[in-house]
Amino acid sequence: MPVKQAEFLVSNSDPALCPKSDRPEYAFIGRSNVGKSSLINMLTSRSSLAKISGKPGKTQLINHFLIDNEWYLVDLPGYGYAQVSKTEREKFATLIDGYLTSRPNLLCIFVLVDARIEPQKLDLDFMANLGERGLPFVIVFTKTEKLNATKLQTTLDNYRARLLEEWEEAPQFFVTSAITAAGREDLLAFIRPLNAGYKK
Repeated sequence: MPVKQAEFLVSNSDPALCPKSDRPEYAFIGRSNVGKSSLINMLTSRSSLAKISGKPGKTQLINHFLIDNEWYLVDLPGYGYAQVSKTEREKFATLIDGYLTSRPNLLCIFVLVDARIEPQKLDLDFMANLGERGLPFVIVFTKTEKLNATKLQTTLDNYRARLLEEWEEAPQFFVTSAITAAGREDLLAFIRPLNAGYKK
């Protein structure tokens, strides 16, 4: 079932000012320029719900969207953008950490990874940190339309092998494309039963 309603609620730089934790919540995060806004728009079937920019590092706040009046979709600042100061990067890291550890209704974190790029230490370290804290997450490969089937499978196999060097079991992952809408139903099918089982 597609998303019927999606509306922007609030942007802020303080996790304490996020909407009341009264609905299941899902956060989307990844390296700058990973295609996060495009994926969110594809997932919700809205062309401009999340603002897309050609300039990496554009998202600098916690952005909450209400989906079907049932769950929150959260667009978080990207990490790893080199062309901001160390102070700014530290500020974003503090903001992200404060959010991730303060939302009891956060059911899953979607960590976006560009399928065209080999496993990056920054992504792997971020996932390891989530795992150490017991924060639930899945991996979402983006921009997969730019790879043929053979190359995509090789990329997935290589990523899984790299993860299994540190993990007993590789995290669940999804293959998506904002261009072809691949993965939309898979992501929504993953979210629905979590929503159904959520208890306030």
